[in-house]
Amino acid sequence: MLNFETPLTVVETDTLLQTVREQLSLNTFDKSDRQVIQQMIECLGDSRGMTRLGFADSLGQVGKPAVPQLLEALAHHPNVVVRRAAAKTLTLIADPEAVPHLINALLTDEDTVVKGSSVGALARTGEAAVPALLKILASPEHPESTKGHAAWALAFIGVEAKEFLYKEISSESPVVRAAVVGAIAKVAQDSPEEQAFETLVNALNDSDETVRCEAAAVLGNLAYQPAIPKLVELLGHSNGESRKSAALALMKIGTSETAPPKDTILEPLQNALTQESETPIQRAMELAISQVKRVNG
Repeated sequence: MLNFETPLTVVETDTLLQTVREQLSLNTFDKSDRQVIQQMIECLGDSRGMTRLGFADSLGQVGKPAVPQLLEALAHHPNVVVRRAAAKTLTLIADPEAVPHLINALLTDEDTVVKGSSVGALARTGEAAVPALLKILASPEHPESTKGHAAWALAFIGVEAKEFLYKEISSESPVVRAAVVGAIAKVAQDSPEEQAFETLVNALNDSDETVRCEAAAVLGNLAYQPAIPKLVELLGHSNGESRKSAALALMKIGTSETAPPKDTILEPLQNALTQESETPIQRAMELAISQVKRVNG
């Protein structure tokens, strides 16, 4: 373990930042100088936000040679401000070798900002982080907040993770499948391809309520008209939340800029409303009907 340095004075800190910036701009910075890198990391705990940002940016330019010491700081530094900044700096470098250490910080650090910054670094790292994120989602040991972080990172990675996503849509874990649906929606948005949309539509038939509802929500957000028949079918599902999600998804499609003829949406919603017995679901269907009528005249 490295010995963390005694913090520099304000003058020493400012001088160091100026010197480092000049050397980096002239390409004369010695990236093998562990002592200077450690001093820079200590300065991530400076009380001045712009100074912390300056050192984070400089360490980002140093890149991979700074990673081992940044990981040491992330894992062990007593100053939470330094741990937070170390995670944020690792986001700039996006070194795949940092993945297990970032996962450890996400799972074990007591500070929520460190956790959030670590998952941000994982997201920026991309494909290399995907297996570890999927493992978190599949495990019953981790809290919902941690799984939420992992699902967000997976969606952020998006297209780069798609081969993993198409495989994991058949995972035995409904939590994994729900997260994968959210991530595939990002793929469909950023790089529209038939397999992405087909996977989302198929997820409307999933055995798990959360997965079905997530699929309906993202298809509504994407205003994907070929999903209308399956969403109409979902209006008759035995599960109330699934019927509600279908109604709201149809509302979004029916009020989008490229909305189909209004009766395509209105008729099945009105028919479903006459059959609906649960008050909260009735209200969702009534809202959907009123919004489609309002937008379409």
